[in-house]
Amino acid sequence: MTFRILLSETAVRQLRKLPPDARKRIANALRVREEDPFRARSKADIRILEGTEPRKYRIRVGDYRAVDSVAGKEVRVIEVFVRGRGYR
Repeated sequence: MTFRILLSETAVRQLRKLPPDARKRIANALRVREEDPFRARSKADIRILEGTEPRKYRIRVGDYRAVDSVAGKEVRVIEVFVRGRGYR
């Protein structure tokens, strides 16, 4: 089953501010999520963010993090940020 990756306006703005190499690495990591957004594997360090409803996931890409949720066959990327900023 293939999932569709959707970016929020916030995530798009945040990605545009990142260096080109970081954007490319994050885009590649998100493409891996199209195959199976729940299973961690190489290039996809995925964790569940506890206490979130609907359930949200964090994917780690070097010093960057992307937060998303899965609804049906869609992975909705909510935000992308540098690790030190923390989660809201």
